[in-house]
Amino acid sequence: MPPVPDAAPASQLSLFDAPHASLAPPTVRVAAPSPGFVHPRAQREIRLGEHLVGYELRRARRRSIGFVIGAEGLSVSAPRWVPAGDIDAALRAKAQWILRKLHEQRERGRRLAAARIDWRDGATIPFLGREIVLRLDPLAAGAVLDAESGTLRLGLPQGAAPEQWRDVVQSWLQRQARRIFEERVGRFAPQLGVAVKRLSLSSAATRWGSASADGSVRLNWRLVHFALPVIDYVVTHELAHLREMNHSAAFWGVVRSVMPDYEQARGALRHEVLPVFD
Repeated sequence: MPPVPDAAPASQLSLFDAPHASLAPPTVRVAAPSPGFVHPRAQREIRLGEHLVGYELRRARRRSIGFVIGAEGLSVSAPRWVPAGDIDAALRAKAQWILRKLHEQRERGRRLAAARIDWRDGATIPFLGREIVLRLDPLAAGAVLDAESGTLRLGLPQGAAPEQWRDVVQSWLQRQARRIFEERVGRFAPQLGVAVKRLSLSSAATRWGSASADGSVRLNWRLVHFALPVIDYVVTHELAHLREMNHSAAFWGVVRSVMPDYEQARGALRHEVLPVFD
């Protein structure tokens, strides 16, 4: 929004002037409050730049002041002997870092909220990098994908509970994951000269895959939300570990030998937010 231009001198009034009868009453513009970050258990607050930050303060047996920024906001741990003024001074010294992290947490919270699935007819979920629409179809057997229209028809009764929707969709996604992973492993393993003895699905919260020296590979079924190049990167990554059980230059050379542009797919894994199943 462009700034409001200054009024012409004729319309300006000093504190002691009476308003001219022909002039409209001046418009009072109240400045919008600065956005704040308030921890739900905040006991203290401080203004950092334009932002009011309410933070949780914990007194602990420690030697220095520590900051933790999580989903709830800023928590500060400080020695019992440090006065409140010194804590605020330390916060101001780190203001730029604190505000950046608080903004990042807020944005992540928004993305997570947007990713929460409302289990109903017409809801969407990502599958292989595109959105598919969930449709209730009591005549369908289980879950059936119409690839042309991008519709997943679910054989559920009218009035099915959200948990029933979630379970049917999750079961279908896991079956697709196994099928796709087997196909991609079958493609890349010969190119890398490795043999996979056992392939299994994982539901790990923090790992996309793992590989063991005995030829076992585990892949997270949630990878099916991503486009195929991202899946191929994770498959290639784990297969490369069957040759190089490390992340050395030699390891990345193995990955690059079959996927020269792996960095782009790797970046997608770091920045995408998965749909929330609950």
